Amino acid sequence: MNPLVQISEVSVKVCFVGRRWTEAGWNAVSGSEEWGGQGLPLVINAACTEIWSASNIAFGLCPLLTASAIEALEAHGSEELKTIYLEKLVSGVWTGTMQLTEPQAGSDVGALRSKAERAGDGSYRLSGTQIFITYGDHDMTDNIVHFVLARLPDAPAGTKGISLFLVPKFLVNADGSLGARNDIYASGVEHKLGMHASPTCTMTMGDKGGAIGYLIGEENRGMLCMFTMMNQARLGVGLEGVGIADRAYQQALAFSHERRQGKGVGNKDGGSDPIFVHPDVKRMPMQMRALTAAARTICYATAVAIDVSQRATDAKVREAAAARAALLTPIAKAFSTDIGNEVTSLGVQIHGGMGFIEETGAAQHYRDARITSIYEGTNGIQSIDLVTRKLAAQGGASVWALMDELSDIVAQVERSNDPAFGTAGPKLRDALGSLDRASRWLLERVTSAPNDALAGATPYLRLFGSTLGGCMLAKEALAARGDGQDQRYAILARFFAENITVQAGGLERMVIDSADAVNGADAVLA
Repeated sequence: MNPLVQISEVSVKVCFVGRRWTEAGWNAVSGSEEWGGQGLPLVINAACTEIWSASNIAFGLCPLLTASAIEALEAHGSEELKTIYLEKLVSGVWTGTMQLTEPQAGSDVGALRSKAERAGDGSYRLSGTQIFITYGDHDMTDNIVHFVLARLPDAPAGTKGISLFLVPKFLVNADGSLGARNDIYASGVEHKLGMHASPTCTMTMGDKGGAIGYLIGEENRGMLCMFTMMNQARLGVGLEGVGIADRAYQQALAFSHERRQGKGVGNKDGGSDPIFVHPDVKRMPMQMRALTAAARTICYATAVAIDVSQRATDAKVREAAAARAALLTPIAKAFSTDIGNEVTSLGVQIHGGMGFIEETGAAQHYRDARITSIYEGTNGIQSIDLVTRKLAAQGGASVWALMDELSDIVAQVERSNDPAFGTAGPKLRDALGSLDRASRWLLERVTSAPNDALAGATPYLRLFGSTLGGCMLAKEALAARGDGQDQRYAILARFFAENITVQAGGLERMVIDSADAVNGADAVLA
């Protein structure tokens, strides 16, 4: 078939899906009722985001970024811009993008060169090139609303001189109809390892005199506005990790029951057994399910904290919830996407040689998951944020408060004397001890020897995630007691504690003992 015909057919199908999605109201689940949304808590939309990511992670990226754009515009935009754009964005009739990456800058946003010039009418003219822009152009909707970081001529250097602008694909007339095409175009589409259904574009502004943009927030305060977008997007990407992990798990579990190979211990009839009967195979889907469930609990707890920080009537409750959400966000993003990569890799392994063949689909999950630990702030950046900002805030107050809650959960497990928990109680107690010691060591080193703290940031986040996830699964198991499914939840919590959380001691030693080896790597790698 002619490739152009194939592209046309795919475009028609994607447009149909996008239209059905919008008409069904899914884009508006957590949108403000003032702008036509359903006003439901973010945690409800978090569950939906997981489902979209499991069903089609590439499609789910578009509403994920649109939700972040909505949040930034609602928090920082002028009333005029809200009136023009929010209802369309909330409904999904228009979609949004984030544009903050340039070829020479990468994750170093302060090095961006895109320019913004003041115009006489209060708008701005933007020029420059942005790369890796997800859904930078498509034909699912009539308009795309780009949120672009750029620098004014008299702006200070670095991130303190960055401003955020709303740049529509099509300008909007006074009556709300679409007007002229704006000077922002997709000048290229990337050829990627995965996420093939999601257009990742190079965006160029200024070839025809400058893209017309409108200031969001204040001049030179764009990073504040952009982080409003990025924090929700980071949770969304964490949920992508959960969704694609669950998809891989379900497929691998089904394959392990269908594929017959070898004989299980005690098989006397001569026929082959499903590979699921072999303990090493059985261990892999159990590990997939346990990791996925733990990441899910962390992401949902993050969404609940965000909801409480915005909806509680008591100011102190809102403040405490905001601190909890800030602490959990880098863990939700990094831990969940790390396990997305690990779980999809196990999915390929369970399929054996067929997992290496594209027809089974197992390889696609693996490829699609790989980007999630890179975009919206690499997982290394999340680890640095956790150590230098979240742990260090108020002398670690948020961390100690959370650990007190986790300790209470472990105490309940210990008091239950339920044999279904096995050694989960002692394993979780040991992990809390490791997390406490590593946290206190990092809190001291982050000021006295910052490179030592940074060297241990990634294993620290893994230690935090595996301890938190283990305790949260135990909490679920305790809540399920008496409902007829308590054994299922308890066994899952036990497996996680005895196979994943048990690694906490080693992670603690990595945090505390490995700084010299990491910082001395120049002798080997230079």
